[in-house]
Amino acid sequence: MIILQYLINIKHRQINFTMRRFSSIYLMITLGLFIMSCNPKTTESQEPVVSTTAGDVSGSINDSVFVFKGIPYATAERFMSPQDPIAWEGVRETTDFGPVAKQVVPWYPDSVQDENELFSLNVWTQGINDGKKRPVLVWLHGGGFHTGASNDPMTYGEAMAKKGDIVFVSVNHRLNILGFLDLSAVDDKYAQSANVGMLDIVKALEWVNANIEKFGGDPADVTICGESGGGGKVGTLMCMPSANGLFHKAIIQSGTIINNMDKEKSQALGLAVLETLGIAPDEVEKLETIPYLELVKAGNEAIAKISGPRRPGSQGMFGFAPSADGDILVQQPFSPTFADFSNDIPILMGSTLNEMMPVFYGEKDLTLEQAKERLAKEYGKNTDKFIELYAKAYPDYTPQDLLSIDKVFRPYTIRTADARSLETSAPLYLYFLAWKSGVDDASKGSFHGLDIPLAFNTVDLRADWTGDTEEAWAMADKMSSAWINFIKTANPNVEGVLPEWKPYTAEEGATMYFDNESKIVYNHDKELMKFMVPIE
Repeated sequence: MIILQYLINIKHRQINFTMRRFSSIYLMITLGLFIMSCNPKTTESQEPVVSTTAGDVSGSINDSVFVFKGIPYATAERFMSPQDPIAWEGVRETTDFGPVAKQVVPWYPDSVQDENELFSLNVWTQGINDGKKRPVLVWLHGGGFHTGASNDPMTYGEAMAKKGDIVFVSVNHRLNILGFLDLSAVDDKYAQSANVGMLDIVKALEWVNANIEKFGGDPADVTICGESGGGGKVGTLMCMPSANGLFHKAIIQSGTIINNMDKEKSQALGLAVLETLGIAPDEVEKLETIPYLELVKAGNEAIAKISGPRRPGSQGMFGFAPSADGDILVQQPFSPTFADFSNDIPILMGSTLNEMMPVFYGEKDLTLEQAKERLAKEYGKNTDKFIELYAKAYPDYTPQDLLSIDKVFRPYTIRTADARSLETSAPLYLYFLAWKSGVDDASKGSFHGLDIPLAFNTVDLRADWTGDTEEAWAMADKMSSAWINFIKTANPNVEGVLPEWKPYTAEEGATMYFDNESKIVYNHDKELMKFMVPIE
């Protein structure tokens, strides 16, 4: 009987232990489910929430990619440097793009522009609050320093975030006269006004540094990238001490336009704006309430008085653009390279075959004699020499090709690359997009900006440029894979997809020639470019 009772007691203890263990497991499961229900990244049916330095933001999720649109990164008064954004209580919904910078263009109506609320950025990522440190790409839109916005569909970051598991950030900032009017000559209050548009971008990079880890990104692995004016912004950041250390790699796509603005010129332009408006220097604060369109009109008149308007596609830039003041901007980029403190930044840089000249590529029936007649207006007795050098660079050319070659970006890209390779051993890779769009009976050529949807793998979002074809997608796969590898490793090589891509040197000039059959070329057009644009 005693033995039987002993056995029963043992059994009861085993049952109690089992029940306690089951209860503990049940409690853990219940707690886990509760935590998961509070965690925004566990299900697509709930809004993801991330804490930033200014407050919590909620976004959305699509096809495994979280997206947050219109996150405030700064605030600023007119002509003044940006400050931290005003903190908010509760959770701020960031599921729609924020307003764009003030500008005079038909594709951004006034209803989507806002001078005070434009300071926002967008984030695409595959993970939030997950402890991973993904490489970060910060995209700077084109449009010179005058127009543009971060919400162009072909620059949506979902495709790159999904394909490469990177964190993609795009930024709005002040443009044109609101971003670059130099009033420093009349009041120390405006000491930085000539460059506040670029200081906005620096502020956005500071936001990335402070917040991107919560979005699954690595603040110590940031690549800045831009095309056209965006490429110019990348180069400008490489000459700004306040941006030093906030990024670690750079991609410059068709961005080597030479900006001529320095403190003397920008101050003279600022004074001319005041004179045009009939405002005395000691009344400069009146500018803070002048309606935007009136301000733009006065700015255009002031530029015309001093230098005449800049012709689109021409080298050299005078007007409302960053000013090399020796403080905020220590030098202009691409003259021929960048500031010394950026010597260790790896760079991927390039341009397209036709850039600003696609109109001529539609003349498929053009004869060689007809092409020569037009070329003679520019090259005169040297026309045959031009054709000879062109044929050497592009043996399979057609007459229409002779009229469509880019001489705006490519010559200065070569000059900058040559100088950069001689000054520093940091990785430098050059690309050249020769692939031509098949849209409109293949009449567009390889035009300015065509590399954006290819590099960002967004052919479906810009099919009117690339054509939504197998050929276009194949080209996009090559380029986006190279961009992703550069963002991750500072090396764009893609084994098995592209030929070996060597770093650029002035002597060899190794350049990835992107086409249906991509290849490495070596200084293939340097002689032609020097003939067309004899720069030192």
